[in-house]
Amino acid sequence: MKNQRIFPGIILIGFGAYFLLQQTGITLFQQFFTWPTLLIIVGIAFLGQGYSAREYESILPGVIMCGFGLHFHLSGRLSFWPTNTIGMLILIISIGFFLRFQKTNNGLFQAFLFLILAMLLLFYDKIAEYFGLLQNGMSFIWKFWPALLIVIGIYFLLKRKK
Repeated sequence: MKNQRIFPGIILIGFGAYFLLQQTGITLFQQFFTWPTLLIIVGIAFLGQGYSAREYESILPGVIMCGFGLHFHLSGRLSFWPTNTIGMLILIISIGFFLRFQKTNNGLFQAFLFLILAMLLLFYDKIAEYFGLLQNGMSFIWKFWPALLIVIGIYFLLKRKK
């Protein structure tokens, strides 16, 4: 690590503020005294390390931790927030890969792969409804589309670098 003081500094400030507010018993912040808030604090520390110390590999875990914490805070409170947790978590991972790619030029393929998977999971009902209209010829293919993912995965594992 180039500048090792940023990550622990943010962690100590964040956790200190969290526990101080919890000890004072201010009811205004009562809904934030949960484990997702701790995830957000750790994620902010990773993002601070990634952007301030220019350790761009810390961006991905920072986005994942902040995003997961934010998702778990908002999932029961906002009516428009998606209820498909797996799809949202994969979308957050995809966003992390895109933000890391922006700084490192590494991981664009993974970002798009996670984005496509997230869109399939988030909009599975709509996709299934659309394919329901084409069900006569597509039912066999739709039933076994995960096998295509397995075949593509095996291809990537066995493909030799040139």
